[in-house]
Amino acid sequence: MVPVAEVAVATREVIGFHRETEDTVTLTIEDREARGFLPGQFFMLSPFGIGESAISISGDPGRPGAIEHTIRSVGMVTAALSSLRPGDRVGARGPYGVGWPMEAATGGDLVVVAGGIGLAPLRSVVRQVIGARHRFRRVAVLIGARAPSELLFQQEIHEWRGRFDLDVHVTVDSADASWMGPIDVVTRLIPRMDVDPAKSVAMVCGPEVMMRFAAADLERLGISSDRIYVSMERNMQCAVGVCGHCQMGPFFICKDGPVLPYSRIAPYMGVRET
Repeated sequence: MVPVAEVAVATREVIGFHRETEDTVTLTIEDREARGFLPGQFFMLSPFGIGESAISISGDPGRPGAIEHTIRSVGMVTAALSSLRPGDRVGARGPYGVGWPMEAATGGDLVVVAGGIGLAPLRSVVRQVIGARHRFRRVAVLIGARAPSELLFQQEIHEWRGRFDLDVHVTVDSADASWMGPIDVVTRLIPRMDVDPAKSVAMVCGPEVMMRFAAADLERLGISSDRIYVSMERNMQCAVGVCGHCQMGPFFICKDGPVLPYSRIAPYMGVRET
């Protein structure tokens, strides 16, 4: 059953803080009700007196009593959220939305493609896979960032790369001489993946243009568009499909998404948000 919240705002305590990069932090927020969540869902978080913003869940679905959110400071609300520290209080309502199709991926190969902050909602996928590794065949995790300093969850990625049952690749768009890894866009890694296209599910999150290129490369690899899932970002305000701010074609991203099959959402991608 998909956990879905009511519209009421709950006051919750921040119980953890970690700085990921210069402009990105991860907050751990108490979850007294232990309602749980599905990878790919989101909360509406509100620093009191400032506003409200939709923030993806980046934590472990198997960890009761706490929910992690990774937040990039790009505006007034996210800047206020990023300034919170343990002991502070925050308004929260959620979880909302349709998450990643973990059941569809069970028993087959899984390709995870993350660009920039798009790794945040996919981190929950990787954690769930690790917690039930026997349920999946080959698992490829492709991670891209603009620069080494902008890579999220660096210690955790190091741990993922040390496992023999995950195929993890990391690339950056540009770097100085201290970077020892590949320099390229993350989509260039897709053709190298050793997966069975007929038995694969792909989960993609990042800038919209990156997701379009990734989906095209995944299709060329042989994965059908109805088995490629993308997480869309739009101006979500009500989170229950009423206000219409996040409408994209026939879809309300807050309610019908944010995760959608590429086959359904592709015709509406690239349309300017109004």
